[in-house]
Amino acid sequence: MAKKNILITGGAGFIGSHLAEKLLSLGEDVFVLDDLSTGSLKNISHLKKNSNFHFIKGSVTEKKKLEKLVAKADRVYHLAAAVGVKNIMEKPLESLLNNLLGAEVVFEAAANRRTPVLFTSTSEVYGKNTNIPFSEDSDRIYGSAYNARWGYGMSKGVDEFLALAYFREKKLPVVTVRLFNVIGPRQTGVYGMVVPRFVEQAISGQPITVFGDGSQTRCFGNIEDVVGALVKLIDTPKTYGQIFNLGSDEEISIKNLADKVKTLTHSKSKILFASYNKIYGPGFEDMMKRKPDLTKIKKAIGYKPKKTLEQSLGEIIDDIHAQK
Repeated sequence: MAKKNILITGGAGFIGSHLAEKLLSLGEDVFVLDDLSTGSLKNISHLKKNSNFHFIKGSVTEKKKLEKLVAKADRVYHLAAAVGVKNIMEKPLESLLNNLLGAEVVFEAAANRRTPVLFTSTSEVYGKNTNIPFSEDSDRIYGSAYNARWGYGMSKGVDEFLALAYFREKKLPVVTVRLFNVIGPRQTGVYGMVVPRFVEQAISGQPITVFGDGSQTRCFGNIEDVVGALVKLIDTPKTYGQIFNLGSDEEISIKNLADKVKTLTHSKSKILFASYNKIYGPGFEDMMKRKPDLTKIKKAIGYKPKKTLEQSLGEIIDDIHAQK
């Protein structure tokens, strides 16, 4: 098979850099577009020696630059977006514009050539729905428009409608993936990601800070499992025009996660609890449970998470130790 030209928007981010690594290992030509607002050259520095890797600094909202890249691409992974609750609360306008305008530019450019696109959405689209586990056709329930916390999920939700509209009206081969708390090496805690933040605090002997009372639960998917599924999905035409949950369905409370991190790092750090109001300001609302139904993706591509939470945590701990 001839090698393909692959474009990854947001490819210098945590997930994008692992996806680029995977595609290069498969012998593909990989073009990464990233404005480095939350991505980092450090994430992709080890890839630059590969002659099949190409980095372009720029934003998905730069229409002409993006159109030229899409014109050369056989596949497009659209990952570029605002990252992390903390970042979204601090920069709501920038987050909304990047998510909404970026998706429209990517879909329009790809539709002109019917280039397959994989768009990464988020479990945040389910909002305050408490009917667990979430299936792809579950209702989406959001809080007040005055609460910036819901802006991210709503903007990604609009992007999903946009993807489906392009599929139906312009025959764009697009698949949408709702990611559930993906973790692994190279992820940063700077933007509020809980696992790297806990591990960094535990290793450095700082208090492990749990937001709220710690009873909220999450499911953490391993980056290798997730990236492997992304590659399969875009190469499976029956997935086009569909939405898939992706991650792990192994559920854990944030309090138990803190205990597990403390044990695995042999840390003497104390576990402290901080109110959401203190961290994010008054009126912040969180999703108390977030668990995916993975039935649909299992049927579509035979997906099955291979790595346990403990294995993922071990990899992250080793990675952070290596950086010290």
